[in-house]
Amino acid sequence: MTRISVLLGVVAVAAAGCGGGSKGAEAPLAPMETQVVKVEAGQVPQIVDLYGTVEAERTAAVSSRVMATVTAVAVQPGDSVRQGQVLVEIDPATARGQEGQAKGGLAQAEAALALAERNLERFKALAAKGAASQLELDMATMQYKQAKGAVTQGEGAVEATSSIARESKVVAPFAGRVTAKLVEVGDLAAPGRPLVMVESAVGRRLVVAVPETVLAASGLKIGMPVAVRLDSRPGQEMNGRVSELYPGADPISHAFTVKVAIDGEVAAGLSGHAAIPVGTRVAVAVPRAALQRMGGLDMVVVRDAHGLSQSRAVTLGGALPDGRVEVLSGLAPGEEVAVGLAQVPPDGTPLEARS
Repeated sequence: MTRISVLLGVVAVAAAGCGGGSKGAEAPLAPMETQVVKVEAGQVPQIVDLYGTVEAERTAAVSSRVMATVTAVAVQPGDSVRQGQVLVEIDPATARGQEGQAKGGLAQAEAALALAERNLERFKALAAKGAASQLELDMATMQYKQAKGAVTQGEGAVEATSSIARESKVVAPFAGRVTAKLVEVGDLAAPGRPLVMVESAVGRRLVVAVPETVLAASGLKIGMPVAVRLDSRPGQEMNGRVSELYPGADPISHAFTVKVAIDGEVAAGLSGHAAIPVGTRVAVAVPRAALQRMGGLDMVVVRDAHGLSQSRAVTLGGALPDGRVEVLSGLAPGEEVAVGLAQVPPDGTPLEARS
């Protein structure tokens, strides 16, 4: 019996010691001083996000005006080129042969014109003496005019073939960058067949299809500013403006093609989004500095009616033009949130508003 009493006493003392330790661990949380803002609901822009593709301001499928063999390709995809720089060289033999034929034809036409002119002068003299009939004079006049027309035609042929002969070197129509090489040495170049693709080095546009309802609600017009985001640059917003607005809609999608000029250097072919404003709506928003990221969730720290902190997960919308971020759920107007905290404090921490 004595041993049992001693054991019970030890257990009681141990229990008392543990209980005393728990009470000692419940120390009050130190207050934190922070900026506090009241959550308000207000009018914010209503944005329609439209997908698009970046294109160069100028593109060209450079081709030859002569059907001939490619003898040299001077560029590769990615090369920068200046206006007038040689891209492709083709065999000039065919073009020079055509030029020679045209010059020979012109020489024959000029000789025929000289003969027709002498005949006309002779028949004029004979007709004045009554030695030639009016019909003979008319025939001589007609032959002269025909010969003169043949000379004009021959001069045009020489000019055209000479121009083509000079194009044995295919050059860049403007300064830019080579995006594709479509021929190799030995291939046959032909009029209308692209040899090299070139795009301008500067000037980029995001091309989007705007539904008719969005176009009507937004009032888009040339020069109107539009925010642009590229998928390759998450979180970065670029300035854009409407540069082209097609007047007719696509008969299948009933959407209008709109081109938004982008400020800055961007590669063509990238995907992006244009934020088209279509009016306003009521929304709850908080400063970006009020947001915290914890455990993969977007959080805010709310100061309750007793001045204590309460961490709360929120669902965010998009960024607003004034720098705030829309909160879709998790907050109500009139609540207070802490701004500028370095980390989320334990719930129940006293929050003192910084004056």
